[in-house]
Amino acid sequence: MFETDLDTYWKTVVNTMRDGIMIVDTTGSIISVNRALETITGYSREELIGQKCSILNCSIYKMAREKGGVVWCKLFKDGSLDVSRCAIMNKSGAYIEVLKNASQLRDRKGNVIGAVETITDITEIVEKDKQIAAFRRKLKSEDGFHGIIGASAAMRSVYDLMENAALSDAPVIILGESGTGKELVARAIHQIGVRKSAPFVKVNCAALTETLLESELFGHVKGAYTGAYKDRAGRFEMAQSGDIFLDEIGDLPLSTQVKLLRVLEDKIIERVGDSKSIPVDVRIISATNRDLPSLIEKRTFRKDLFFRINVIPIHLPPLRERLEDIPLLAEYFFRKILMKSGKDIKGIGKDLIDCFINYTWPGNVRELKSAFEYAVVVCQEQMIQAHHLPPGILQGKTAIRHGKALAQSKEEIKKRELISALNRAKGNQSLAADMLNISRVTIWNRMRKYGIRSIYNADVITEDHDSDKNS
Repeated sequence: MFETDLDTYWKTVVNTMRDGIMIVDTTGSIISVNRALETITGYSREELIGQKCSILNCSIYKMAREKGGVVWCKLFKDGSLDVSRCAIMNKSGAYIEVLKNASQLRDRKGNVIGAVETITDITEIVEKDKQIAAFRRKLKSEDGFHGIIGASAAMRSVYDLMENAALSDAPVIILGESGTGKELVARAIHQIGVRKSAPFVKVNCAALTETLLESELFGHVKGAYTGAYKDRAGRFEMAQSGDIFLDEIGDLPLSTQVKLLRVLEDKIIERVGDSKSIPVDVRIISATNRDLPSLIEKRTFRKDLFFRINVIPIHLPPLRERLEDIPLLAEYFFRKILMKSGKDIKGIGKDLIDCFINYTWPGNVRELKSAFEYAVVVCQEQMIQAHHLPPGILQGKTAIRHGKALAQSKEEIKKRELISALNRAKGNQSLAADMLNISRVTIWNRMRKYGIRSIYNADVITEDHDSDKNS
């Protein structure tokens, strides 16, 4: 009874499957197909039945000529075909990427009576792979540098510094606001540097308590403190011969700063609870969004440590200072997030880019990425428009249009940043130039252009409004 019912419903089962199924006899003639195979190939059942399987022009089709001149598909000689990627030709003459699996069919006496093949259409997967490959190629194009997107003059200056830093073994410090991509820069320096074959180890100095931070950095021995049940190597030992990235180094406790200074000077560490010195060969790359000279004045950061880590400083510009990179970053994040979401969104509306240009981006590149993640989720249209953005960005745009926020033009942004840098440098033009990663001559020229007086007046660098009007 069961076998009778199975025979009755077998066609329904086979036709429900999404994979194409084809049965051929020993001469390679097609004797049965399911609906999925018709869909994949474009041929109807009637067009396929009785035809040789070679009608599909499979890219891995091999023939073996037996004695007597009978031509057999190689499948009948080998017995089976494990899952293999190949291409078949559909009715219109186009090739389709598929996965093929095949096996012989035998009767009860063991005689070969035919073969069955399953064919899985992987066209969409292949197309996705091509998109990813193209996306990766774009990352390596002239619009970026080792995964960092940007073609502005400010970023090209950063790339030059990164290349020089990678060739050196001296400590590097990456300075910039939160969200500017300091970790990306640190990783890129490691990947193109002389230590690229050794580990890259990251430590967030602001994420742990003083005791745990020292244990993370230098390791501990069993019994060093409650919970230290066994000896444990620290991050410096893990990074042996490589690079260690100390993120948020401005938050290091003073006691840890002393120990870090010893590592820089003597190239040795001591695990917590032990007096044994362990030699380490590690290059330190640090990063902070804090004003270290100000922390030194407040006696919360050691001046001698600052001089040891500040050998190769790299200043990352905030996003508002490289507005010309926003379209590149927007396209990058749009493609990257869209591939993960699987949504059918065609592109980015012009009003959205205009909104981006007019926003001040206090969260920098990280905020831009978050804005796209939000927009892709809420967008139900063909194009992402400005109204798909988070409310905070739209409100920021309105504020700028009404003159209640920061200035819009690039020139006004440069003037505002120059005033801020001169204030922080207490009028020292050389130090202000370092902060902005420009030359002292450029500082002088901009001060003259914007009518900024060269005398530091205790609290603020003031503007000569008459000169500004005439500039």
